[in-house]
Amino acid sequence: MTARQIRFTAPGGPDVLMEESVTLPKPAAGEVLVRQTAVGLNYLDVYHRSGMYPLPMPSGVGSEAAGVVEEVGSGVSVVSVGDRVVYAGGPPGSYASHRNVAAERLVAIPDGLTDELAAAVMLKGMTVEYLLNRCHTVTPGEFVLFHAAAGGVGLLAGQWGRHIGATMIGVAGGGDKCRVARQHGYAEVIDRTSENVVERVKAITDGAGVSVVYDSVGKATFDVSISCLAPRGLFVSFGTTTGPPPAVEAGVLQKLGSLYFTRPTLVTYTASREELVASATETFEMVTRGVVTVRIGERYALADAARAHADLEAGRTVGSSLLIP
Repeated sequence: MTARQIRFTAPGGPDVLMEESVTLPKPAAGEVLVRQTAVGLNYLDVYHRSGMYPLPMPSGVGSEAAGVVEEVGSGVSVVSVGDRVVYAGGPPGSYASHRNVAAERLVAIPDGLTDELAAAVMLKGMTVEYLLNRCHTVTPGEFVLFHAAAGGVGLLAGQWGRHIGATMIGVAGGGDKCRVARQHGYAEVIDRTSENVVERVKAITDGAGVSVVYDSVGKATFDVSISCLAPRGLFVSFGTTTGPPPAVEAGVLQKLGSLYFTRPTLVTYTASREELVASATETFEMVTRGVVTVRIGERYALADAARAHADLEAGRTVGSSLLIP
C-alpha cells in the first residue's frame, strides 16, 4: 500500500512540511488501515511542527482524521472493514491519505454526521467537553470568559456553554471575528484589538469578575486572564499560541483572591478508551441534536499543508479547517 504523507525532517516554519510517498506495512496486531477522507487542522499541529512540543525527527504531523476502515490486523474487535471511523490524538501523522491506526483509539462516526464534520469536530469538541464538563463544571448563570472565541474550539465552546445556561463572554480580534463569535453562543464579545478586556469584563459582571477563564493564547493574555477572575476563580490554561505563560507564583494566586490555576490536556482526559468514547459520543450528540453547529472555514488539499499552517498561524482562519487527501 502506497500512501501520501506530509512529513518534516527538522522543526521550523510551514515550509518544512513536505509531501512524500511511503509504503505502508500491513496493519499490525491491534491496528487497522484507514483510508482517510478528511483530516482536521489544529493548532497542536503547529506546536509540533515548530518544535514548541519537540518530536523525534523525522516526523509526521497531525492528530485527527476521519475515513473508512480498509483492513484490520489481528485481535481487532471494535471496528470492521467498511466502518466509517474518526480518531483524535495519539502519535502525530494524520496528514496522510492512508494510515495504520490503533483500533482502540478509533470511534465510529454516527449516521447523519459526515466524515468532514467528524474530522472537524472530534478533537475540538472533546476539548470543549472536558473543559466545560470535567476540568470545571460550568453551571447555569455562571460568567465564563473564553479567549480565541472565533476559533474552532471557541465557536463550539460558545454554543455549548450557552446550552448549559452560562453567560459566555468571548474575546476575539477584529469586528468580523467578533460578529462570528456572537452568532455562536456568546452573550458578550470583547474586541481585544480595540477594547480593554479587563474593564469590559468588570462592567459585564458588575465588578465581580468571572468564575472561570479559558485561555488558549498563553503569554500574551496571562495578565489579562488572571485579572478577570473573581475570588476563588479558576484559570484554565489549555494552549500557548503566543508562547507559554509565565511561571505562576503562589503569592500572586493568594493576593488576587485565592485563585486556582490548572494546565490540562485532552490526552489526560481521554486516557482510557471509556473516557475517549464517552467524550466523543457526547460531542457527536451535541452536533446531531443541533445544539452546536460546526463552521468549516477552509478546505485545503493535502499537498497544501504548508499554506494551511501559514493561514492558521496568521489568524486568517475562522472556525475549523480541513485537509482533504
